Amino acid sequence: MDGHLDPGKTEVSETDAPIANAQSKPSRIPLRFVKAAAGIAIVAVFGWLPLRAVFQTSSVEAVVNARLVTLRSPIDGKVSSGAGLSGDPGIVAEGTFILRVVNPRGDRVRLDDLRSQMSRLENERPSLVSKIASARAAQKDLARQAALFTEGRIRQLEARIAEIQTSIEAAAARREEAAAAVQRALSLIKSGSVSSVELGRLTRDQTIALQTEIGARRHLDATQVELTAAREGTFLGDSYNDRPSSVQREEEMRQRAEGLTADVAHADAQIAWLEGEIESERSRYISRSEAEITFPVAGRVWEILTAPGEDVQAGQPLVRLLDCSGAVVTANVRESVYNSLQLGSVAHFRPSAEGPELAGTVVNLTGSAGAAANLAINPDALSKEPYRATISVPALNDGSNDCPVGRTGRVIFSTDSARKP
Repeated sequence: MDGHLDPGKTEVSETDAPIANAQSKPSRIPLRFVKAAAGIAIVAVFGWLPLRAVFQTSSVEAVVNARLVTLRSPIDGKVSSGAGLSGDPGIVAEGTFILRVVNPRGDRVRLDDLRSQMSRLENERPSLVSKIASARAAQKDLARQAALFTEGRIRQLEARIAEIQTSIEAAAARREEAAAAVQRALSLIKSGSVSSVELGRLTRDQTIALQTEIGARRHLDATQVELTAAREGTFLGDSYNDRPSSVQREEEMRQRAEGLTADVAHADAQIAWLEGEIESERSRYISRSEAEITFPVAGRVWEILTAPGEDVQAGQPLVRLLDCSGAVVTANVRESVYNSLQLGSVAHFRPSAEGPELAGTVVNLTGSAGAAANLAINPDALSKEPYRATISVPALNDGSNDCPVGRTGRVIFSTDSARKP
């Protein structure tokens, strides 16, 4: 029974096979279409991105860059540590102290010399003031003596004038008496009572009395001149000059006191000048013996070229700082792209890491010459293409980032801005 087949069943199987195949074909056709569509979509997505990059006007390489600021030692000396050498990687504010250079062998010869001059003047000034007081006291005493002498001399001349006036009156009386005697002799000579010899004697006595009176009056005039001069402060006489010794000495003391006062004023002026010079020289000495190095711009330490305790010379580089306020993007491009660019062209920097595109502007086109700037990353490091451009990206300098120098990406240039005249 096993070897016999049922003919009915065989016929049914053969008849049913085409029907089953016909029913399975419609279910396989949509699956093939789905697979084909998915393959086309994958090819389109993964092929279009490189193709789109090829057709875009973009850079070959791009890197965030910034200028370096080199701080040099202003003096010779030894480096002492500062807060800026602690290795903090963050951005440091402008004016932050970095390190100090101290020169213990600073030249202070001029400062010491100025201080020595100041000490000498300050020591001399009290002596000058004491001499002025002594001269003033001597002048006052001599002036008192001169006043007493003047007063005594005036009284003496007044008494002499009174004496001379008395002599004049006596001489006038003798003159009158002699004149009367001559008149009597003239009246008696005719009678022979008086001889001619007696008349001659009486006439001579009259002449002598007259001249004596005249001489006394001349003496009075001279004495009055002396009195007038004495009252005006000038003394006339045969045995002394126009001023007595007390007056002359008083004048000498006055001149000496004035000279000493001038010396004190000169010393005060010298002391004031020396105070200014000492302060200025002290500031210069401090600036030559100690210098504090601070951040001239906001940024971070890029390279430390010295160490605490090291002896440095003036002008020697100490630290290189990254100027984070002037971050730019350095890019190299193909020759065709380079020739289509111009200063002011609009560009966008697309970081390699996740993040939004950053708008920028082309600020420098240097071609194969490289960027003419002191940059942290040498533009020659971008070696895939020889043509170079520098793009200013304001978003890199707004303080919201940590100065991402060295981050890579790609710069996409606006076609419209690149082709505008």
